[in-house]
Amino acid sequence: MSGLFLSDKMNNKTKKYGLIGKSLAHSFSKGYFTQKFADDRIDAIYENISLSKIEAVRPVLLEDYAGCNVTIPYKEAIIPFIDELHGAAEIIQAVNTIEFKNGKTIGHNTDVFGFKQMIKPFLKSHNERAMIIGTGGAAKAVTYVLEELGVNVIHISRNPKGTHEFAYDDINENMIKFNGIIVNTTPIGMFPNVDEEVAIPYSFLNEKHLAIDLIYNPEETLFLKNAKTQGAWVLNGLTMLHQQAEKAWQIWNK
Repeated sequence: MSGLFLSDKMNNKTKKYGLIGKSLAHSFSKGYFTQKFADDRIDAIYENISLSKIEAVRPVLLEDYAGCNVTIPYKEAIIPFIDELHGAAEIIQAVNTIEFKNGKTIGHNTDVFGFKQMIKPFLKSHNERAMIIGTGGAAKAVTYVLEELGVNVIHISRNPKGTHEFAYDDINENMIKFNGIIVNTTPIGMFPNVDEEVAIPYSFLNEKHLAIDLIYNPEETLFLKNAKTQGAWVLNGLTMLHQQAEKAWQIWNK
């Protein structure tokens, strides 16, 4: 009887989860998981872990967390502080989910799963090429998925490197014409900076284009508004966020 009672007490311990990032006041994850815990009557809390620099993550990873998410700008920078990488995280060198297992931290990337689930229903036969705005951790996940689906990818960056990266000033009519998918993976236009827009020549977009913004707040960024005005199909990042969050939950509770 006493053993059963002890087990029940341990099972009833409140679990702690968190989001590691920098500016988290308007983050998706805390609200999403807090509501999930309430709806499913799960004894857990979810915290925002705002760090001014990535080195401050060391003591965080030693705390009694059951799982953590990672957001910009630390999806790549956190890797040296994690014991192991798993699956896509190891391939693309970007982490958005941390599993705590047997005294070790294991980095996963559920952005890959989330983006793939989001884009699959919208891919058309003419979507053979994609232009990705940005080169950070989210861009790596998007690139991984698109290339896996047979799409050729180029990147737009403020500091282009390599043969498949270009500067904003390099974008011209032909580049827009031949890249039927355009994905913004940067925080340009994210709340509260809703008046900022991705600097591309929108006039060359048409109804054959699919414009995707990983931003979910606001629901429709200027990037998406401008693309929609030209007749393009548009998607924001909310579906991807839901999918990657649920995948993270599966990892933490497998």
